[in-house]
Amino acid sequence: MTDDFTPWIGKTETVEDTISLAHALAVAATFDLPGTAVAREQPLPPLWQWFYFLPRAAQSQLDVDGHPQRGGFMPPIPYPRRMFAGSRLTIHQPLRIDKAARREGVIRNIVQKSGKSGPLAFVTVGYRFVQDGQLCIEEEQDIVYREAGDPVPAPVPVDLPSLPEGAWSQTIVPDTRLLFRFSAITFNSHRIHYDRPYAMQEEGYPGLVVHGPLTATLLLHLVRQHTARPVRAFRFQGKAPLFDLAPFRLVGIPTENEVTLEAQAPDGKTAMTALASF
Repeated sequence: MTDDFTPWIGKTETVEDTISLAHALAVAATFDLPGTAVAREQPLPPLWQWFYFLPRAAQSQLDVDGHPQRGGFMPPIPYPRRMFAGSRLTIHQPLRIDKAARREGVIRNIVQKSGKSGPLAFVTVGYRFVQDGQLCIEEEQDIVYREAGDPVPAPVPVDLPSLPEGAWSQTIVPDTRLLFRFSAITFNSHRIHYDRPYAMQEEGYPGLVVHGPLTATLLLHLVRQHTARPVRAFRFQGKAPLFDLAPFRLVGIPTENEVTLEAQAPDGKTAMTALASF
């Protein structure tokens, strides 16, 4: 790819939204949390800022893959496969439910390189989440674009290794209902998450793709199931896609001030790594 996307570096976007209680209740239901997990003017759980400030492209502006047509805030990189590959965030204070907030975004960098599967483009986006004039969350996201490449083989399930003493774990069944509801609460119409013929025939996946942010949110929910200590920082990196073909395992290994996290694919490979700090 020879296109020069440097004019997009420094491009900004500001989005206003209300951290509505109704939407937080929908998120809680999706993750099997009780309705009492969220309440008006209470703290929004960490990572749940991803369920607000959503792009609302008109139906006529959707591309064939279900994403909004390229251009605008994000650069028009033409590679068909796109992935929310990683994030680093600091929580200064939580957003509060049922109050207005603002997200300020900036394109920090665009890097093109060649990988094992062909050309790649990495877009780094910085976000600031502000409420009542106070900076609540700072986040930096990595969005990766790549060519279609060869079809992705289906994972062959194996017996996963035993866990170390004191580790936390949870098995997730990524069925189509969970993927559909997560697409709905994020207003994400990317067809790889719900349109099996498209995912397999057009993008070469063996099944429906589990959303990277869904896996990351499940990892942080694993932390919150085991401790009430407030999470002050979180980062994750996607290593390989997960599919709706078999259950996968979440693992957390706690130490004094942080939890090392991992999502393990059915074939034993590491699909995602993460770190939550208190």
